[in-house]
Amino acid sequence: MARPKDIPVQGRAAGPKVSTKVRSVRLRAFRRWLDTPATVVGLTVLLLLLLAGLLAPFLTPYGPATIAIRERLLPPGSEHLLGTDHLGRDIATRMLFGARLSVAVGTLVVIFSSAVGIAMGLLGGYNRRFGDLMMRMIDGIMAFPGLVFALALIAALGSSFFNVVLALSFVYVPRIARVVHASVLSLRNEEYVVAAEALGGREARVLLRHILPNTLGPVVVQSTFIFAYAVIAEASLSFLGVGLPPGTASWGVILSEGRNYMLGAPWITLFPGIAIFVLVLGLNLLGDTLRDILDPKVS
Repeated sequence: MARPKDIPVQGRAAGPKVSTKVRSVRLRAFRRWLDTPATVVGLTVLLLLLLAGLLAPFLTPYGPATIAIRERLLPPGSEHLLGTDHLGRDIATRMLFGARLSVAVGTLVVIFSSAVGIAMGLLGGYNRRFGDLMMRMIDGIMAFPGLVFALALIAALGSSFFNVVLALSFVYVPRIARVVHASVLSLRNEEYVVAAEALGGREARVLLRHILPNTLGPVVVQSTFIFAYAVIAEASLSFLGVGLPPGTASWGVILSEGRNYMLGAPWITLFPGIAIFVLVLGLNLLGDTLRDILDPKVS
């Protein structure tokens, strides 16, 4: 019969084996995710967009606001690969600098909406009274179309980069909050959560140590879609003239400025439209594959 002093040694030895097994499962899932063609396409699109934005000043000899009236409305050619607009500005240059804005808007909206949405979802799922009130508020916000709600917020706040990010973040907070709230409701009755509470664990510790890590998978999946939604929404708001200020090197602004020249110079609206389509498609493919790996409700 094993001596009592041997029991703790065996218990300590079991920990690394379980941890190693978990890491092995996660590594296989990550490799399987990378081997998916949709993942390769999505990551390639996102990587090219990031590189285009970061290297924009080194990839073109022109400035995004450089006006050359004598070269206005030139079709794509050797000197201007994607042509010029009605002020003679190089479309390729403005597209490259517009990629910066699209990445910045999408990233900031994801960060702000995720931070607020996770906090609201955790508190709402763990505190029933606050959760019921929060869900009624979220239902009221989501009753309005997102673009219309953002349009109203920007009309009240004013047209600027920060206000666009703030308005879109406010619009997409409910999406994250609902996802986290539903996850917390399903996790709060799990045995490890009940055990942590029975051992005297504080509410904040239980939420951050035991519940939050298990809600991040669905949040990551939802964030990829919010990134794509934010890019489309920013372009739509700029197209309507209430997003970023006129003259800004934004894909939406380029579309808005080129709509009056669609018959004579269709390249002004064609290339930013293709860029938005490719980016959103890549992000959606990436989100679908992430959902298959991270969301336990999807087989």
